[in-house]
Amino acid sequence: MKILFIGDIVGSPGRRAVRELLPKLKLAHGLDVVIANGENSAGGNGITPGIAEELFDYGVDAITTGDHLWDQKEVMELLQNEKRFLRPLNYPPGTPGQGSTILKIRDLPPIAVMNVQGRTFMQPPLDNPFTLALEEAKWLCQHTPIIFVDFHAEATSEKIAFARMLDGQVSAVVGTHTHVQTADEQIFPGGTAYLTDAGFTGPHESVLGREIQPVLTRFRTAMPQRFEVARNDVKLQGAVVEIDNASGKAVKIQRVSETI
Repeated sequence: MKILFIGDIVGSPGRRAVRELLPKLKLAHGLDVVIANGENSAGGNGITPGIAEELFDYGVDAITTGDHLWDQKEVMELLQNEKRFLRPLNYPPGTPGQGSTILKIRDLPPIAVMNVQGRTFMQPPLDNPFTLALEEAKWLCQHTPIIFVDFHAEATSEKIAFARMLDGQVSAVVGTHTHVQTADEQIFPGGTAYLTDAGFTGPHESVLGREIQPVLTRFRTAMPQRFEVARNDVKLQGAVVEIDNASGKAVKIQRVSETI
């Protein structure tokens, strides 16, 4: 099975990249499943039901999120009604939504997707991702050996430690949040594919997807600025992970960075 994970989609340029590039990537890589982090897809802040539906129409099978989950009030509708939409697993009990889901797509074997948020340098501080993710992985593996994890976190050390803990328990751990694609793709000894950060899908002539000048002004003056989504050099970034259907172990991981 080949899974494409799309790094943080930023605003309308990021959505356009998915619309225009995903069909080509499906053909080029023989993709079976597409997972995308959509927490910045609504103008760079959060996500709405309409935008989620747009991404599903483009061919995305599941949407993960992170610390910008609550930026749009309409997200409650997704949390309550859409099983293909995930929020971080480690929110306190009783929080609307779900931190994992099991996808049943066409004649493919079931695929589990888990969304977890780190704690180092992250707000709000959530429950311990290490203990909760390990418990969730043990539950999910009773239903399918194929488990894909989006770990939304800032610190590289936390991401690596988290993935090392899950080595052999899940098929892949790919990091999001920093919007900077790393070059450390690998398969751990237990068969878990790993990439510290998938990068982001959107305008790269920018500061992490935002117009450059307001960010510079903020750094120089410490005064509030409006960080509008940039427009130019639009890329789709992420990773393709090939997984053995029977064992759930990763066979290959390949970074993706395609320009419109």
